Amino acid sequence: WLDFPREGNGSSFHYARRQFSLVHDENLRYKYLYRFDRAMVHLERQHHWLSAHDQWVTLKHNDDKVLAFERGGLVWIFNFHPTNSYTDYRVGVAWAGKYNVALCTDDAEFLGHSRIDASVDHFSTPMEWNARPNYIQVYLPARTAVVLKHD
Repeated sequence: WLDFPREGNGSSFHYARRQFSLVHDENLRYKYLYRFDRAMVHLERQHHWLSAHDQWVTLKHNDDKVLAFERGGLVWIFNFHPTNSYTDYRVGVAWAGKYNVALCTDDAEFLGHSRIDASVDHFSTPMEWNARPNYIQVYLPARTAVVLKHD
């Protein structure tokens, strides 16, 4: 929890610092955010996606509220829709072959609903989609993101 100096707290700097101890309080949910943060750091260490120069926005669908892009050898897919989940949603990809889940915001570890089965492999179809030479089909529950890695 972080509270920057503002009128409501008397311009105090007292809480203008991260309180890592909140992660260990079982009555709070900060532990789930910490686990997600740790998983993102682990993903960066494995794939170096933050420093990657290869990036491509594959899909921006305003009505579906879905965004997909490739960066650092990973495919990032976000469903920002508050209520709509999508089955067999097509996403164009550069690389042919098999994809599997590297990170999913819906995992129970992050207090998600575990609606995406990380053991399921996604295989590309060699047909152009969204200006990419292949596509994969994925399940996208509402308000989730999934990161896929190519095998």
